[in-house]
Amino acid sequence: MPVWHTGRWVLALLAASLIVFALLYDLGMIMPGVQVLGTDLSWMSRARAEEEIERTWQRWPIRLEVEDHALYVAPADLGISLDAKATAQAAHRRGRFLDGIARLLRVQARVDVSPVLRFDLATAEASLRSRADLLRVPAVNAGLRVEGGQVEEMPPAVGYAVDAPATALWLSHRLTQVVTEGRLPLVVSPVRPLVEDVGAAVARARQWLASPLAVRAYDPIADESVLWSVQPEVWGTWLSLSVSQGDPTRLDAELDKEPVYAFLAAQSAALAPDRYLDLVKSMAAVSETLDSERWDVRLRIYHREQQHVVQLGETVSSIARDRGMPYPWLLEANPGIGDALTAGQTLVIPSPDLFLPLPLVEGKRIVVSISQQAMWAYEGDSVRWVWPVSTGIASSPTSPGVFQIQSHDPNAYAGSWDLWMPYFMGIYRPVPASDFMNGFHGFPTRDGATLLWTGNLGYPITYGCILVSTANGAALYEWAEDGVVVEIQP
Repeated sequence: MPVWHTGRWVLALLAASLIVFALLYDLGMIMPGVQVLGTDLSWMSRARAEEEIERTWQRWPIRLEVEDHALYVAPADLGISLDAKATAQAAHRRGRFLDGIARLLRVQARVDVSPVLRFDLATAEASLRSRADLLRVPAVNAGLRVEGGQVEEMPPAVGYAVDAPATALWLSHRLTQVVTEGRLPLVVSPVRPLVEDVGAAVARARQWLASPLAVRAYDPIADESVLWSVQPEVWGTWLSLSVSQGDPTRLDAELDKEPVYAFLAAQSAALAPDRYLDLVKSMAAVSETLDSERWDVRLRIYHREQQHVVQLGETVSSIARDRGMPYPWLLEANPGIGDALTAGQTLVIPSPDLFLPLPLVEGKRIVVSISQQAMWAYEGDSVRWVWPVSTGIASSPTSPGVFQIQSHDPNAYAGSWDLWMPYFMGIYRPVPASDFMNGFHGFPTRDGATLLWTGNLGYPITYGCILVSTANGAALYEWAEDGVVVEIQP
């Protein structure tokens, strides 16, 4: 194409642009490329632009930022208002001279017009104060955690609190920038953690988890124990350890009941079918042991009631004697059975735990042999005393079984036989609902004067009690507190 044709086209385009520019100028339209807060106002009248600016402002958020925390608020919440009419006028003024022609020729060009803003410092400060708690980054105290039985120290972290007056003042100097960017970095002051050194607590926790946990379950009926050794990587998962808020050198331990319950339930299921652990009491024992910073948990094995199929020739008395209980207890558990039993008949045998109602005293046990008319007092694995005794006569026998010292009376009275019994210690009730008990005592007196049975030790002579010499009775009375197990063998 000839050069003179190209020139004609350029001149024609320039002339057309001038004509359009003149029309826009005369009609009062906003020049192309002008925008406010990202809203394009090209070709709009001032009235229309004012509406668009107001609409944009109603949806314009300000992001309050501190560290990784953020909160969006409306500008009005920060005391910021916009004059939409004045802003539209400012947009209308831009580009109405020679630079406007350039934008007509380069439509992609954009001109940002700053909004006309007003600011209330007091409103901003009050609003920031009201939101300070939402934006606060709390300090993190040093702490610890347990992973796989290993104790890991957790370092402290400095927190931050919003400085509302300083932030409001900062905002007042950068109002247009904050509004245009839509973000307000908050001025904060550091907050030191209350606990920065937990070395002592960590060392204590590591000491806690240095050894296996010994869980001993004792069966007072069989006089035997079952031991389970729980390694730190297992029992460490039972605890949530934390540093005590009141003393950073101490530990607070919270027991996670679910894994403890699962462990105890598994051990209980592994016992013989007639034996079990009381899971509620066992859980409490584990918690109490760990609270006292001991690593030897003591549990008790309990016994379920059983069924017995009567064999030919058995009687209520013989079955009760074999099962280790006074026969009236067997009658109570099987109402209506009468005296005559039939072979093949099924009886309920009460749990022997009925005769051990008190907490067990560990390390002491009294064994009485009816056949040998003797007793042994054990302290740990050692025999403290071996004494002759006298048990019940055939018409009022002493019952075999595993019982417990349940009461102490310095001089008990048996009204049925008019006996005063020194140093009496009750161990079982011959009849479930009776008020009297059979137990240990020294030589009794009758009528307050006659001393009985001093020459009968070693032979059955009592009405069901276990007779010892008065001197031995006094020693036993002081040594055997309530709860000591008494095993009476046939």
